[in-house]
Amino acid sequence: MGQFAFDVDATNFQNIVIDGSQKVPVVVDFWAPWCGPCKSLKPILEKLADEFQGKFILAKVNADENQALAAQFGVRGIPDVKAVYQGRIVDEFSGALPESAVREFLARIIPSPADELRAKAAQQRAGGDLAGALQTLGEASRLDEKNENVRVDAAEILLDLNDLDEARRLLDSLSAVHQTDDRVLRLRARLSFALGSQAPGNEAELRQKIATRPDDMEARLALANLLVAAGRHAEGLEELLEMVRLDRTWNEEAARKQILAVFNLLGAHPLVSEYRRKLASALN
Repeated sequence: MGQFAFDVDATNFQNIVIDGSQKVPVVVDFWAPWCGPCKSLKPILEKLADEFQGKFILAKVNADENQALAAQFGVRGIPDVKAVYQGRIVDEFSGALPESAVREFLARIIPSPADELRAKAAQQRAGGDLAGALQTLGEASRLDEKNENVRVDAAEILLDLNDLDEARRLLDSLSAVHQTDDRVLRLRARLSFALGSQAPGNEAELRQKIATRPDDMEARLALANLLVAAGRHAEGLEELLEMVRLDRTWNEEAARKQILAVFNLLGAHPLVSEYRRKLASALN
């Protein structure tokens, strides 16, 4: 057995597969001694693990002896191969494949040099080094100009820096397919609120306008944008809901549409289900 292929069971699964996948992809091969196709696939995987010299780790799991692990990974037939990266399954296939197809599978899961730089930039951003993260992403873009995820990462950092024009330019440069990605939709929503928060007037001034004229929809919308851009999502949603209650048709239902933009921004946040109910109630 090569130095990049391991027999894995419940005792070392956490160390080799879960912990190991934080560094490189781990290819988990569920097999059994009686399985004919397993006997043709296994040597291909072992050969490629040795050839790739640590760009991925091969974890071989005897499904008969480790039925709990097989059940945990949803294995219904063997051979069953799962690629685990950073603790989650990122790709998989069932049945024996020829070497050429296995190589294609590995090409999908092994990070490119640009992806490795993306990971470095993410660490820099988490550490507060936004300028360094942007510089690293610039290097990644030079390595792989077609990698749109690099541009998405950069747009997110530019939003952190409040460089809204450059963030918008990068988001606009994405392909039509990438425009529908959940992360891109959230960044679009965040950009929209950041731009809206640049309207004249600070929070105190806007609240004074609303106190004087409760039906000042422009002031309410500006306040809602400011609150959401500041991360005060519930307060912003309340302002938008009040606009729906006051005049749901104002400016082509701008308040309702802006509420939906907040939902895009928040993704799976618990506020979304709460305010979906409130919006339905306000509309009925």
